[in-house]
Amino acid sequence: MGSIAKKGLQNYLIQLQQHPLRTKAITAAVLSAISDIVAQKITGIKRLQMRRLLLKVLFGFAYLGPFGHFLHLLLDKLFKGKKDTATVAKKVVLEQVTSSPWNNLLFMIYYGLVIESRPWIQVKSNIKREYPKVQYTSWTFWPVVGWINHQYVPLQFRVIFHSIVACGWGIFLNLRARSMALKKA
Repeated sequence: MGSIAKKGLQNYLIQLQQHPLRTKAITAAVLSAISDIVAQKITGIKRLQMRRLLLKVLFGFAYLGPFGHFLHLLLDKLFKGKKDTATVAKKVVLEQVTSSPWNNLLFMIYYGLVIESRPWIQVKSNIKREYPKVQYTSWTFWPVVGWINHQYVPLQFRVIFHSIVACGWGIFLNLRARSMALKKA
């Protein structure tokens, strides 16, 4: 079994080197799927909601993977690949004041309009009510991930590292949403 895993990893690394954007998009899609399947099962959904799952996979493939790919290339270019403490701090701050709020807002819009098929007025109301809490929670967690990512993870693996952590983050957010819904009921 070890040789199969080793061969799979070698093939993955070759794809990552030869087709980085495509590989990161597919990886983000697969991890989005894993996150949603686990979240659906943990929150007690008996039968897998395939539409929701496929729409989250689409979001991972079409947005999260490519956005992360180009964001990390841009940050590395802006800061000339430096990894000293001051530069890493600047990268993390820049990421947290730009892409973090944007990603959270975009996901809330996508989730409300596309996945839940709610009207804009309801989505907008939910964003007004929940976005500050989501963003605050994000700022208590993701800067540490960003620091580790920029300080220790090679550029070609940053989107993958981020996607793996985001897989767990997605499960956490689903559990949090579920517990809040149970409190209201």
